Amino acid sequence: MHNLRTKDITRLAIVAALYVALTLTPGISAFSYGAIQFRVSEILMLLVFFNPKFSWSLIIGCLIANLFSPALGVADLVFGTLATTIACLLIVLINNKKALIWLVSVICAVVNGLIVGAELFFVLKLPFWMSAGTVAAGEFVVVLIGTLIFVLLMRNNNFARIIK
Repeated sequence: MHNLRTKDITRLAIVAALYVALTLTPGISAFSYGAIQFRVSEILMLLVFFNPKFSWSLIIGCLIANLFSPALGVADLVFGTLATTIACLLIVLINNKKALIWLVSVICAVVNGLIVGAELFFVLKLPFWMSAGTVAAGEFVVVLIGTLIFVLLMRNNNFARIIK
């Protein structure tokens, strides 16, 4: 991180802002929090697969978006952001190995399912396995759709150059 240029910082800030905007967009935000989640902004987790620097964008974007969590408050700031951080670390481990891009949706689903499921269990007293399952399913679907989109976008050399 010590070799960041102004252009890098600008890209990271734009991605963080995009994460927040996609999470809080009216109509979409209703599905960004709670036991049944389809957080569209989680598609951006795929950026970490191509460039680990984007971990910072996603962690900061998630932290800011979770400031607006309607029912979970501070717990979502801590545990939701922790889930994103752990998912980013695991994605970095498989960084840019083309055949492994499909694992990103599994990593995000398992990590968010378990951590956010536990958060919903302890804070809202919702059944753990049901909460973990619905959060994981929503996360898996969103990131899998994102994976399909990114696989197509990466065929464009200009797009590939920008995110790497």
